[in-house]
Amino acid sequence: MVPLMRDRKTNILPWSVAGLAFLALFAMAAGKNFNRSRGATLDAPQNALPQAGLDDRGPAMGAQQPGMTRAPDISSLSPQERADRLFNRVMLLASQGKTDSVQFFAPMALTAYQMLAPLNADQRYDMGRIGEVVGALQLAKAQSDSILRSDPNHLLGLILGARAATLSGDSTAVRSYERRLLAAEKSEPVAKREEYKRHEDDIVNAFTLARRRSGAKP
Repeated sequence: MVPLMRDRKTNILPWSVAGLAFLALFAMAAGKNFNRSRGATLDAPQNALPQAGLDDRGPAMGAQQPGMTRAPDISSLSPQERADRLFNRVMLLASQGKTDSVQFFAPMALTAYQMLAPLNADQRYDMGRIGEVVGALQLAKAQSDSILRSDPNHLLGLILGARAATLSGDSTAVRSYERRLLAAEKSEPVAKREEYKRHEDDIVNAFTLARRRSGAKP
């Protein structure tokens, strides 16, 4: 009985410490990167999650102007839905170059994912992508490593690792991840897992890039 309790504590403690370390790392990296070039693109907090017109397409309650929408009630969302909504928000804002808004929402998104622990591969990939867009590359790499420890051929783990290595300038690691990615293509079809379907665009783009760099035929 005693060894069992010790194992349980051993398993829980590293994840708790790792979670706090990741959030601290993110805060440091985000502050460092965003403070270099702060812009006037802040969408928050006045447009805090969720935002009408960005998060939904439903008609506004009592709207006076055509096209107005109302934000959904976040109290009705499950913890996973909140995390998904925040992830989508961060990715959209990053694609629009709204760095101040990304800085505002990214810590909220990471906290939402931490509340889902223990995390699956899909959730870890999302966390890693958030780390990627704010420059917390160690966070992205750590999530890739965690995915690949459980499944060495998982496409999202390999893709996340390659993206982090690309941004950190580690060309050797990039080639290694992409070789493994191409080797796993037959054993890991996109339709095999639900998370592959959700991130199909990322997977297709990663395969295309890996083939181009390796000179392999489509």
